[in-house]
Amino acid sequence: MKTRNDPRHQKREHAIQQLYQWDFRKSEPLDEVIVSVVSKIEEVDSFIKESATQWPIEQIAPVDLAILRYGTWELLFSENRPPEKVVIDESIELAKEYGGDSSPSFINGVLGSILKKQPQAVSQE
Repeated sequence: MKTRNDPRHQKREHAIQQLYQWDFRKSEPLDEVIVSVVSKIEEVDSFIKESATQWPIEQIAPVDLAILRYGTWELLFSENRPPEKVVIDESIELAKEYGGDSSPSFINGVLGSILKKQPQAVSQE
């Protein structure tokens, strides 16, 4: 069972914190992983928009958006893709920690919808 001290959980936690900060400042991200996420941000946001049709991206809570962006990137673009279930479970755990009451189910629904629409992961360019 994963714990809060699991290095992979901490890496994801750090990544969403950096994405959250980047979204406000739009400054150059320093972390190599975040640079990779930001380089795909238009594609990542496109998948989120297609799967969260009830919520325009600018109305999604910033912390939920950071979690969705990282989870979507990890599912579709990461070179070292973890299993889909792990990505979704971790994203839900982060939403429980940082999001609102409805964040975990919202994150689960959007990421699940992205997976249903993309049966094959997008290749890394």
